[in-house]
Amino acid sequence: MAMKMDLNAILEQMETGDQDAALTALHGYNREMNQCFTFNSEEEKDREHLGELVLGFLNRELQPSCLLACLETVRILSRDKHCLDPFTSRSAMSTLARYAGIAVGGAATPAHNQPEEDRAEGEGGDGEEAEESSGKESSSLSENADQEVIIEALKSICNILLHNVTGQVVAADLQLIKGVAARLKQCHDPTWNHEVRFFDLRLTFLLTALRVDVRAQLAQELHGISLLGNQLDATLGLCWPDTLETARAGFEAVPHEELPPLSRQQTELAMEILKILFNVTFDSTRRKVDEEEAAEYRHLGAILRHCLMSQADGEERTEEFHSHTVNLLGNLPLTCLDVLLMPKVQQGSIEYMGVNMDAVNMLLEFMEKKLDRGHKLKEILLPSLSLLTESARIHRETRKFLRSKVLPPLRDVINRPEVGNALRNKIVRLMTHIDTDVKDCAAEFLFVLCKESVSRFIKYTGYGNAAGLLAARGLLRGGRDSGIYSEDEDSETEEYREARNQINPITGVVEEEQPNPMEGMTEEQKEYEAMKLVSMFDKLSRTNLIQPMQLGMDGKMREMTPDDLHKLTHNPLFQSEEAADPDSEDEAE
Repeated sequence: MAMKMDLNAILEQMETGDQDAALTALHGYNREMNQCFTFNSEEEKDREHLGELVLGFLNRELQPSCLLACLETVRILSRDKHCLDPFTSRSAMSTLARYAGIAVGGAATPAHNQPEEDRAEGEGGDGEEAEESSGKESSSLSENADQEVIIEALKSICNILLHNVTGQVVAADLQLIKGVAARLKQCHDPTWNHEVRFFDLRLTFLLTALRVDVRAQLAQELHGISLLGNQLDATLGLCWPDTLETARAGFEAVPHEELPPLSRQQTELAMEILKILFNVTFDSTRRKVDEEEAAEYRHLGAILRHCLMSQADGEERTEEFHSHTVNLLGNLPLTCLDVLLMPKVQQGSIEYMGVNMDAVNMLLEFMEKKLDRGHKLKEILLPSLSLLTESARIHRETRKFLRSKVLPPLRDVINRPEVGNALRNKIVRLMTHIDTDVKDCAAEFLFVLCKESVSRFIKYTGYGNAAGLLAARGLLRGGRDSGIYSEDEDSETEEYREARNQINPITGVVEEEQPNPMEGMTEEQKEYEAMKLVSMFDKLSRTNLIQPMQLGMDGKMREMTPDDLHKLTHNPLFQSEEAADPDSEDEAE
């Protein structure tokens, strides 16, 4: 009840219209509510009225301290998704955009910075990190005050977009993306502090995530790939010793493993840029890109390679940074992924077939680390696994390098393919995962490494593990899929060659010889048992407990009809008129 009385008192002071009275009231309210993210539903009307009064003040000429207090109050009130009506009108959004410096036709000014912990709220420059950032500013007090206004306005707009569809529509209609883009072009301008830059990017991320039209506008009209690529370049402090080859400015001769980690602020900005680029490039793999776009993507790919080889401040932050990088790499047109292999082989580099494989090896290690986590595999594993699959499909050197790491010449013919701690064993285990997307992606990766050869795929995984992919592809009869691959050298080991005839193709390993259950039976007894089994299948089928299947000529499974079962009952040796297609799969490795 005391809080209710306080809010009423604040409203009374605001209604006087006096700046000093309003400043005193708002200071107290902001101080008390600064860390409040849940609100009393009984006070919704009062909070809405407070929002209207504050907006009225913002449309007047205000003292700097009163202006900042009003914007802080808007930022706090905009956290409540049930009380956003005063802020979602065109005039209110225009007012906030003007103070954020992103009103189209107005003065362009930027805004960015929010600690990772508060980013879901669209806020967070009020804690330790904001103090650290402002403490390092060398600009004058008035410039700092102006940027505080920009930051508060940007935080408020971010909150409104996060919680309200009407606000999103109005923001798109007001062309706020143009105002933000204009300031993003000033990526080398030291005027803007970290918070301004961060919240410019946060606002851009929200606009592109929530509005498809804004996403397309940024990508096409505002040349978003180039704009954000330059922003990422400036944030990381890159230089370009050669075409499509990057280095950290001032550390050109230092190997990537010896580079100092990126600062926390660099990493925060870079991750926001990567998330925006992910939104903007979301459909790039689904459409053809022209020559100019391909050049932009390749330039961006070179920067992403640098991101992949860089470390952030701490293992957890590095992993998050690399996750965003991998997600974005997966959006690049496949033909542009060759930039991962472009840097020259240097001392300390991983070289394979004369090509620098540092980036590919980093992707493989990253994927295995995610795989070892064992939880949320669909979200955290599939991006890297899909990226490796497509890279291997299109680049011969990448495929051969990955095969040497994942599917080395087979020596273990005793343990099943899914048993063990080698990377092959871990991925084969995924082929029977409960999540269809996970098991399909794992099978596809190994299938590509086997050059889409059925016999080789079964050799490394066992027919039982391979059956799902083969059935989906119509390859249960064997053969090879339509991929075009170069020939590899023979990779059969002596151990595999000697045990080859004893390997059970279903399990993929040599098994102890089992007694023949039909040994000692006459042909009549065998026929009787076969008919008995078929009759049991027929009965179970008729009661819909099971659905018998058979292999069709197309290599896919199809349902057995009652007529097929009837023929089998009377003739156990009956085969479908679809004759087996001899599998002439060559075993050349």
